[in-house]
Formats: sequence, structure tokens, C-alpha cells
Amino acid sequence: MSLAPTLTAGDGTRIPAIGLGTWPMGDDEAQEAVADALSAGYRLIDTALNYRNEAGTGRGIARGGVAREDIVVTTKLPGRHQGYEETLASFEESRTRLGLEYVDLYLIHWPLPRVDKYVDSWRAMIKLKEEGVVRSIGVSNFTAAHLDRIEKETGVLPAVNQIELHPYLPQDELRALHAAKGIVTESWSPLGRGTELLADQELAAVAEAHGVTPAQVVLRWHVQLGAVPIPKSSDPARRRANLDVFGFELSDDEMAVVSAREPRRTGGDPDHHEEF
Repeated sequence: MSLAPTLTAGDGTRIPAIGLGTWPMGDDEAQEAVADALSAGYRLIDTALNYRNEAGTGRGIARGGVAREDIVVTTKLPGRHQGYEETLASFEESRTRLGLEYVDLYLIHWPLPRVDKYVDSWRAMIKLKEEGVVRSIGVSNFTAAHLDRIEKETGVLPAVNQIELHPYLPQDELRALHAAKGIVTESWSPLGRGTELLADQELAAVAEAHGVTPAQVVLRWHVQLGAVPIPKSSDPARRRANLDVFGFELSDDEMAVVSAREPRRTGGDPDHHEEF
């Protein structure tokens, strides 16, 4: 079993180059998927309070047979718990459900700019890191303006920004900003869920040329962009295939084939979307 390489964030945190997503699994499914994924070689596990599967994810980690220090466990703060004291309390709920002494990566799930509490939440997360119960802190769905504000008001940049990223939404400008500031880009919906992406004939031809699947081509595209895809799969064979993307390389022309899409989002606009 070979493990994925890692990327290093600006705070020194090493993030595996691919992870396992758990939304929208329930607790029982998450437990089985996480335990199996760890045995297959995954070392980055992604959950959130709003996924309602932190308890199952924690049980899967306990069953996975991998040393705790070798796993990067991510969970996220929901919108309804934003605010300084609320963030501290919400984290303790998540940590208890996960059954862990510490969380490796804690993210603000959405900025919710209308609510305007994400800076207060960020200050609380800085405190959690200082206390050692969180190893690294980050954000999800933050725009350049949101990142600029937390940097100006706290002096602390996130280690990670997890954003919607797939061939229909390559996020070139935001990825460039992340690279300049030492922020690791993580990709949610990396396979463009709800789209016809994986049925594309040109993509199928690229996959055939390498003896892989269209999904593996797209995940390899993320890796070569320097982003960390977080695919979710309930199927053990597909989970293993998703992890097996480090034995081939796409040419510049093949990367262009994957990127040749009409831009569109499959999820919410961070400037307006609210998830409580």
C-alpha cells in the first residue's frame, strides 16, 4: 500500500494530496467507509458538524487500525454556531462526537457575510490552536475578500481554504492567491457532481489512453493543479480507484481537455449562500 504525497501549508501543516469526503453519509455508513478508507491508504478524512456523521467518522477512525498521529481529521463549524463563544462551544461538541483529544484541521464551513461573525469565529479558532486542541485552522468557501479581511483583522491566515473546484469551476485566480499566501487549496465536489462531466467523450479518450477511469483523470487534474480533492464514495472499489491517481501524469494538452468547460457552479455562491 502506497500513501499519497503531501502538501505543506504556510503554518507547516502537511496535508495529504487527496482525502475522503463523508457528505452525505449517515453515521453507520461513515463508520464503515472511514475504516475501510484508512486501511486502503487514505490519511485525510473530511467531515463537518452539519454532515451529522461526526460520531460515525470517529468510530471509523478508531476502527481503522492507523496510528492517530498519521491521520489528518477535518471537521467544520456550522453557520448557526458562528461567534466567538459559540465557536468554542461548538468545537467541544464536535470533539466529543468524534471521540478525539484533538482535531487536526478545523474549518469555518461558510463565511455567511450577512451574519458578519466569521472574524469573531476566526479569533476563537486561533485560540483553539493556541490551546493545542486544534492542530491547524482553516476556512471553507472563502473568497479573496473574506481572506483579506481575516488576515487584516487578526494577522493569521488559514492553512487551508476548501472551495468548490472542478473542471467547470477551476478557480484560477483564487488558487493563485492561495499559492502566494501559503494556503492549501482543497476541492469539494471535485468530480462535478450533478453534471455530465464523467460521461464526456473527450475525457473518456484521455482515460483510455492512460488505462484509467474518467474519475481518475479528473482527480489527477486536481493533483496537477496543486489542489487537494476530497471525493466521496460509498463503494470500496471506487474509493481505492480514487486514491490511485499518482502513477500517471496528464500532458498539457490533456489538462486542457479536462479544463475545456463552460464555467458554472454546482453549489452556493459564498457571497450569498447561508448554511446554518
